[in-house]
Amino acid sequence: MFEKFAFTSRQIDQYYKSAARDLKIAQTSDIPEVIFKFSYDALLKLAIAVCAKNNLRVKSRQGHQAELINKLSEIIKEQDIIIIGQEMRAKRNWDLYGGGALISKKEADEFLSWTKKIFAIADVYLYKRVKLI
Repeated sequence: MFEKFAFTSRQIDQYYKSAARDLKIAQTSDIPEVIFKFSYDALLKLAIAVCAKNNLRVKSRQGHQAELINKLSEIIKEQDIIIIGQEMRAKRNWDLYGGGALISKKEADEFLSWTKKIFAIADVYLYKRVKLI
């Protein structure tokens, strides 16, 4: 599912900036579905950045999003990424392929808050400093 690839620091930064941009969209929205979708997208893009830091490029195949979530959990050593990240993936899949999923404002805000926590951990991992998103 992953292949070795030498990413430049600039490429890793671009992946991270794209993830942070999606997180910002989630933070500034009042629409639960937008908050949820952009929180999930930010998490996946963050996983891509962290994998890139480890010279890993994900191949776009069935199941690659699940593998990105698992690899992010493994690399930054946060076990709840597997549980919550896979829950988000399942909700996103149900919404996309299963006729729609209802995301409450409370649930969307909880996913956003959790995603921000993962970003804080990844910031330290990627940049060896604390960044405020």
